Amino acid sequence: MNTDTLAMAQEIDFSMFALFARATLTVKIVMLMLMVMSFWSWAIIIQKHILLRKARGEASIFDRAFWSGEPLDELYEKIGPDPQGQSEKIFAAGMLEWRRSHKQDGGLIAGAQSRIDRAMNVAIARESEVLNRGLSFLATTGSTATFIGLFGTVWGIKHSFEQIAISQNTSLAVVAPGIAEALLATGVGLVAAIPAAVFYNKLSADNDRVIGGYESFADEFATILSRQLDS
Repeated sequence: MNTDTLAMAQEIDFSMFALFARATLTVKIVMLMLMVMSFWSWAIIIQKHILLRKARGEASIFDRAFWSGEPLDELYEKIGPDPQGQSEKIFAAGMLEWRRSHKQDGGLIAGAQSRIDRAMNVAIARESEVLNRGLSFLATTGSTATFIGLFGTVWGIKHSFEQIAISQNTSLAVVAPGIAEALLATGVGLVAAIPAAVFYNKLSADNDRVIGGYESFADEFATILSRQLDS
């Protein structure tokens, strides 16, 4: 490598911003898309972390109140017609159907147990939908961001080879900038994909545990009501 070529290579700015600024329009669009995907993924991750933490706290508080020995009717009156916590909504759905299943003479309408179970299952499904909302975007980002970045890299390298052919010069000063700009797209893709994939798996597992807790509570509550139905 001659001295002039080395000097030209050393003068080239290889900072992230400079590489982005020199990239072709297609590569810029790819990197901007990946940056937006990464930003949105982190927004979902933070929002889901806060939501899960709140859900676990509410479930813990409600479990203590439910198993405190307080009559269920009094607990239901305290919660009111517009419960805020997820566990409270499931409990309220079961209690509301329980009350609706009583006739005016105090008897029970046939099929009360199955209706109570369905009411709580619907409430669980609604809470499950809230907890899982946004996870599909994390899954999509985790599985596609790397390939989107790779497309940007392939396009950038193609452009670099075209420039080499036009200039008929394979020196480092000609080749290195284009290759570096192209590889930056893959790097941005990995930055977007890795956290999305990792947190998708973690948040999915956390959601399953929380929803499993709701289902366990619904089964226990249904068992308590079943004893009263049979008595």
